[in-house]
Formats: sequence, structure tokens, C-alpha cells
Amino acid sequence: MQPRERLIFPLDVPNKMAAERFISLLKDHVGLFKVGLELFVAEGPAFLQFLTETARVDYFLDLKFHDIPATVRSALSRIMKGARLATVHVDTGRESLQLNPEARENGVKLLGVTVLTHLRPDDLEAMGLAREYARDLTKLVLLRAGIARAAVCDGVVCAGTEVKAVKEAFGPDFLVVCPGIRPAWAAVPGDDQQRVMTPYEAIKAGADYIVVGRPIRLAADPVDAARKVVAEIEQGWRDRSCLP
Repeated sequence: MQPRERLIFPLDVPNKMAAERFISLLKDHVGLFKVGLELFVAEGPAFLQFLTETARVDYFLDLKFHDIPATVRSALSRIMKGARLATVHVDTGRESLQLNPEARENGVKLLGVTVLTHLRPDDLEAMGLAREYARDLTKLVLLRAGIARAAVCDGVVCAGTEVKAVKEAFGPDFLVVCPGIRPAWAAVPGDDQQRVMTPYEAIKAGADYIVVGRPIRLAADPVDAARKVVAEIEQGWRDRSCLP
């Protein structure tokens, strides 16, 4: 992949009009546009059709399905063409982590969401997780990545702080997508992310894709911000390739 293809920009905006502005600005500077719950609830499946047929861009359907296996599998079976990545929470269980053959034929890769990047050990303990895992997030991520791998997921979503361990445990072909990416040059007011890395650090550690939203979206010049992120990706990949 070219460095820019490793950059995912989330369309975390309230409506199609706002999304169209960023698509027009960034379609030549990022690899995928991510559609999450906010925009999907606002605009529905018709927006996905717009991305594919009118905007002519590929997208990451990041709805993080979390339900019983029959419901999740049914939802996954209806993923539309143009989606390149889709997400399911690993803690729904192995039976939910199955992508139907038709979706795979359309080029969709399924990712298991391990531990959301805003969560702290205290949060996980409060949810009832054993202290052994709540206090060792890398151990918890590896456990859930193993479940995803056993279910034949194509990869996982995890913080940059865990990507090196995931790659070492499951190999270079197991995809890792990292949210919570924060360039050192971009301040994010009221940031809710806890386990963060710079684009350079995440790519050098082994990330295949990084998700960068607010540092680009809130920038005075989003195109320039995207270019700076891509430059970090390129340097991170170059330095990663030099590792023994």
C-alpha cells in the first residue's frame, strides 16, 4: 500500500452535507473514510450507496456490532459493496465473528474490536473483569485477539500501545487497525482517548492502518494536516522496514 492508503479518516459529522465537504477535501489524501454510528444513524444505508456510486470512495463500516450471533451475522450479511473493513466486538463471542462468503467475495475484511481506547483499568474492573486482565490491558487485548483469530477474523482494532504485542503473537498478515492516534503537533480539546500514539509510533510498531479524526477535522487546513500524517506514516514504515 501507498502511505496514504494506511490513513483512515472518520466521518464523525452529523449529516451528509458535512461529510461531503471532507470527502471532497480529502479523497486524494486518505485511504478509507470511516462511517460510524453518528453518521449511519443520521443518513442510513443510502449514504453508503452514495459513497460507492457517487463519491466513488471506499469506506470502513465501523458500527461495532454487539449482539447475539444470529443478529450480528444477519447484519453482516447485508454489508453493501464498497465496504473494505467492518467491525464486531470480540466480547460478543466467537460465533458472532463470522463473515458470510458473499461479503468476503465483495472484498470486506472483518475486524474484532478488542478494548476501546477510552477505557482505563478502573473502568474495566468496574465492569467486572478479573483484575488480572483489567490491570494488564495488553494481556486482555491478546486474549481477545486470539478469539478473533480463532474465529477467522482478518484482524483486530486495538490501541497503538498494544499493536507490537499483537503482531508478535499473531504474525504480520493479521491486520491491526489503530484508533486513538494523536500527532504530537495537534492538540485535541477535551480529548477522551487514553491509550494514544503518534502516527509515526503506531506505524513503526506494526499498525497496518491508523484512524486519525479530530487532528485533521479540527485543523485550520485539513488537507495540510492529512499530508503531515501521511509523512509520518511514510517515515514510520521506512523505519519499521529497517528493523531486524
